[in-house]
Amino acid sequence: MRVLLTGHQGYIGTILVPMLKAAGHDVVGLDNGLFEACVYTGQIDEIPEIKKDVREVEAEDLEGFDAVLHLAGLSNDPLGNLNPELTFEINHLASTRLAEHAKAAGVTRFIFSSSCSNYGAAGDDMLNESSAFNPVTPYGISKVRVEQDLSAMADDDFTPTYLRNSTAYGVSPRIRFDLVVNNLVAWALCTHRVYLKSDGTPWRPIVHIEDISRAFLAVLHAPRELVHNEAFNVGRNDENYRIREIAEIVAEIVPDCRIDYAPDAGPDTRCYRVDCSKILEALPEFQPQWTVRKGVTELYETYRREGLTLEEFEGERFSRIVYLKGLLADGRIDSSLRWRTREAVA
Repeated sequence: MRVLLTGHQGYIGTILVPMLKAAGHDVVGLDNGLFEACVYTGQIDEIPEIKKDVREVEAEDLEGFDAVLHLAGLSNDPLGNLNPELTFEINHLASTRLAEHAKAAGVTRFIFSSSCSNYGAAGDDMLNESSAFNPVTPYGISKVRVEQDLSAMADDDFTPTYLRNSTAYGVSPRIRFDLVVNNLVAWALCTHRVYLKSDGTPWRPIVHIEDISRAFLAVLHAPRELVHNEAFNVGRNDENYRIREIAEIVAEIVPDCRIDYAPDAGPDTRCYRVDCSKILEALPEFQPQWTVRKGVTELYETYRREGLTLEEFEGERFSRIVYLKGLLADGRIDSSLRWRTREAVA
């Protein structure tokens, strides 16, 4: 297939690109390059790309593609809280507009990177794809709205699918230290503390970015009738953890560290467990390979090999919200998170 991957330069995109190529797909990327300077380790595959903000995409950009895989957007809850209106503009309105243009251009499949943040404050119950939405952040609300808009667009010629990813972790050329597993391992290595900012009681489903990528491939390859206007929780049922349980695993694997709680650590309203049986049963190609214990080992060994320092870990390059604030302060992007012209920067 000829596939357009939005956000191909990002945390997940740089992992998904080589997997798509290995599966024989003709892949083109679309990215505004905001994080192109944020390279941590490994190689980034060079592919044909459209250098464009997702808000500026037109139907002609999408002609000739069989599928759009949509990753681009403001990538987490803290980043979404930076400017809620901008979150809705980019994550909601631009995503819906992208899908409308894709449909108009004759693209038949649209795979949307949604999130288990849709479930928000859900307590201890196991949630499946028919469970009620209860998002508590602009990020989660934006994902719900896109699913609703795309569902209304589904017809015989346009098949949207919604991958509700569990909380991501794992090594990527464009690593993020603002994700819970990646963050806790970095704290442990750099400070000998597994540092928790909440009381550790909230539930989180956890999934490696390679397994998220496997889910995209499984949907892309599946017969249309199995994925048409369907949502799938992405992860494994046995990979739901309380945050403190993840901390305990990190403390077991990273030598000479202890678990510490922030002085103001309290409960987090985001608390959800998810049932991932549907994707495993409906799409046999999806065979997740990772557990959080294996992932913590991968992260620890990579951080140690790369000589991760506290200064680098706490610096701006690998925390999305801190990096964007730096670009704003330097005048390199404007308040809408668009690049300024060279003349304007000068």
